[in-house]
Amino acid sequence: MPDEPAPTPRGSYAKGVARRQEILDRAIEVYARRGSDKTSLRAIAEEVGVTHAALKHYFGSLEELLVAVYRESERRSDARGPVDPEVTPVELMRRWTESNREVPGLVQLYSTLVAAALEEGHEAAHDFATERFARVRSDLVERVRHNQAAGLIRADVAPDAVAALVVAASDGLQTQWLLDPAAPQDAALALLELLLASPETR
Repeated sequence: MPDEPAPTPRGSYAKGVARRQEILDRAIEVYARRGSDKTSLRAIAEEVGVTHAALKHYFGSLEELLVAVYRESERRSDARGPVDPEVTPVELMRRWTESNREVPGLVQLYSTLVAAALEEGHEAAHDFATERFARVRSDLVERVRHNQAAGLIRADVAPDAVAALVVAASDGLQTQWLLDPAAPQDAALALLELLLASPETR
């Protein structure tokens, strides 16, 4: 597809926002199906149906597009409504795991971003992963405290440690599943749930 000049600031802001969202919606479909797959921004532009110049104008780089795709997929998931505070962190991770199995491409995309975040020169991925881990841990800490007060999680464990452990288990099991679908994700999460459960609920 021949390049065309990148979109200029002329025109309404609303149209620009709508066009960006349209491209993002199509990109999500592509990544959900095939994952990040080390594909260039130009190749993605062709599959999405826009020029390379347009895609670069709206997202800047391939890494920034990957971050935008994953954040939008999270936003859509969050839009389904809040999760009952009585649901334990492990049960919440189990639900996410089941949902992720339906879109393995986005699971691979997430793993790619986290891996890139550990390398120098990947500021967008680093900022994304750092912010996401901090936010998820913070949310889980509040859930752990609520569960402890309700007698669902043992009281002798630190909420921040539980949150970090649950995230580590979830991400680690997800990576194992990408490499081997037979990895016992459900059984491992059930064991973690048992280890964290209050003695009265076992």
